[in-house]
Amino acid sequence: MSSLAYGLRARARSSRIPAAWRQPLAIAGTVIAFAWIVIAVFAPLIAPSNPLAQSFPASESPSLHHLFGTDELGRDVLSRVIYGSRVSLPIALALVAIAATIGSIVGAVAGYFRGFVDGILMRSTDLVFAFPPIILAMVVAAVLGRGLFNAALAIVVVAWPSYARIVRGLVLSVGDSEYVQSARLLGASSRRALVRDVLPNVIGPVFVLATLDLANAILLLSGLSFLGLGAQPPQAEWGSMVAEGTQYFQWWWIGTFPGLAIFTVVLAFNFLGDSLRDVFDPRTARRAVESDA
Repeated sequence: MSSLAYGLRARARSSRIPAAWRQPLAIAGTVIAFAWIVIAVFAPLIAPSNPLAQSFPASESPSLHHLFGTDELGRDVLSRVIYGSRVSLPIALALVAIAATIGSIVGAVAGYFRGFVDGILMRSTDLVFAFPPIILAMVVAAVLGRGLFNAALAIVVVAWPSYARIVRGLVLSVGDSEYVQSARLLGASSRRALVRDVLPNVIGPVFVLATLDLANAILLLSGLSFLGLGAQPPQAEWGSMVAEGTQYFQWWWIGTFPGLAIFTVVLAFNFLGDSLRDVFDPRTARRAVESDA
C-alpha cells in the first residue's frame, strides 16, 4: 500500500512539470546549460591553474596533469576553457537582454501606433535585415575597432530587429482584441494600455526567441573573436582560442576543446529554446502531453 501511495505521489509531482520539460532534449539542455553556468560562476575554484600563466611545458598533449593539454605558450588549456566561459556566457546574456529590450520597445511602438511611426521604424528594421548578420557585425566591429566591447555593440546592432519584427506582429494582433479596445474607450492612455494590456501577452514568445538567440550571440561573439575583432590576446575566450588552434594543426587539442565548449553551449541553449517554444505553443504542448501519455 505504501509503495502504491509513493508511486501516486511521484506521478502527481511529475504531472506538475510541463510535458515539454520532461523530454530528453529539454533535460539535456538544462543540465548542460546549468553545468556551464556553475563553471562560469566558480571558475577560480574549478580551474587548476592561472589561465595566463606560462609555467608549463609548451604544446604538451592531454594527460593526467593537463587534461586538455597545454598551448604553444605553455598555458593550461583546461583553465583557459573554464575562464573562457566567464567571457562568452555573461556577455551573451547581456547582449540578448539589451537587444531584446531595444527590439521589443521598437516593435511595440510600431505595432501599437501604426501608421507613419510604424512605417519609419519597420523600414529601419528592414534596412538591418538586408545584410547578413555576420557581415554586418564584422563591418560594425571593424569600424568601431577591435575589442570585446565593440564586438558586443556590433552584435546588438544586428540582433534587435528580430525582436522588433516579432513583437510588432504580436502587438498588432493583441491590439485589436476587445479588452485592449475597451481599456482605450475607458480612457486609458496609450502608454498605460501598451504596458499593462499588450506587453504581458508578448513576453512568452520574446523569451523563447531570447533563449534561442543566446546560442546565436555566442556564435557571433566567438566568430568575431576568431577573426580578431573581439577578444584580444592574452584574454581567454573560446573564439580566439579556436583561432590559435588553427595555426597549430599538429597540436589538435589547442583548438578542439574550445570548439567543443562552443558546441555544447550552443546546443544546450537550442534545446532549451525548443522546449520553451513547446511550453508556450498550445499545439506542440498538446502533442507532447499525448506522447507522454
